[in-house]
Amino acid sequence: MLELSGVSKSFGGVQAVRDVSFVLRAGEVRGLIGPNGAGKSTLVNLISGLLTASSGTMTLDGASLTGQSAHQRARQGIARTFQNLRVFPSLSVEQNIDVARYAGGGAALPEAAIEEFGLRDKLTLAANALSYGDQRRLEIVRGLALRPKVLMLDEPAAGMNEEETDALGRALTWVQAEADCALFVIDHDLKFIMTLCERITVLDMGAIIAEGTPQEITKNPKVISAYLGEDASAVA
Repeated sequence: MLELSGVSKSFGGVQAVRDVSFVLRAGEVRGLIGPNGAGKSTLVNLISGLLTASSGTMTLDGASLTGQSAHQRARQGIARTFQNLRVFPSLSVEQNIDVARYAGGGAALPEAAIEEFGLRDKLTLAANALSYGDQRRLEIVRGLALRPKVLMLDEPAAGMNEEETDALGRALTWVQAEADCALFVIDHDLKFIMTLCERITVLDMGAIIAEGTPQEITKNPKVISAYLGEDASAVA
């Protein structure tokens, strides 16, 4: 459904993303991992339209994304969260969700999503009154309110304790089953990624060094050398 071919991005003399190609299929849950500075967030910014690729092509359902702004891509079906929280702090939880719903053409968000992410009794609260974990969950629900074809999550479990991370994993499994969209997930929590994702793409120095199932990735010598190291045995 989402296809990247030869996508690269340079900042001056630094090549942050190098010749990235892959296909994200409808309903797929794919992880994106790699060392700090590998280009993961840059890649998500390129797909969502916050950055413009230096070269390469991207299509969604066969339609080119070239020249499309971030809000146009959101309307076409690409939603995302951010590594650093981007809620509207003075708006209520419900208003945060409504902003995305209207931006997506007024599509109704399934009430079950609000329930699944634990926001039912918090709808009237200002977003900045929520706990950190609830703000993370609000970002995801706001993304779902766009009724996306692809939902990209940049470090959704960052700052969460083990119990919160487990609950998030269950909620995202629900999304996979009920929301009819593909998930593209960046996270440094290897247990979380390996449990949630069907396939994993590994970036290093801006380039893909491996793709495969979690089991294949944990045994890949390039991935162990570049990223997993001693953690490989813990998540295998």
